[in-house]
Amino acid sequence: MPIIAIINGPNLNLLGRREPGVYGALTLDDINARIQKRFPDVQFAFFQSNHEGELIDYIHDAWSRADGIVLNAGAYTHYSIALRDALAAVDIPAVEVHLSNVHARESFRHHSVIAPVCLGQIAGFGWQSYVLGVHAILDRIEQSA
Repeated sequence: MPIIAIINGPNLNLLGRREPGVYGALTLDDINARIQKRFPDVQFAFFQSNHEGELIDYIHDAWSRADGIVLNAGAYTHYSIALRDALAAVDIPAVEVHLSNVHARESFRHHSVIAPVCLGQIAGFGWQSYVLGVHAILDRIEQSA
């Protein structure tokens, strides 16, 4: 059974209350439950932190226990070279996801420093961005087998 780490960065613990017009009404727990329900044959490791170092440590630890990473780095997407370097350092396929369409928002959200070390970026599909990210990881795992 594949193991996929679903990693969420800053402020995503406030989903459901934080700007629901942008991020939707679902909480992070709601999203995690929907992901798990959609993929009953996948083991997930769900993690959220508002602290960059904790996210980096979790990515490092995932190297020994996960087959792939789906990452919503939140605002760190746009400036965290440290997260980018952590993803590059581990030999695990990763997909960057976002609930909102970051390219239709403020210009500072248009650039991702982590995208170049990910398989791809999925944005704008709400909670289903995670589902699409999991599909991409599973396809990569299957191709590598």
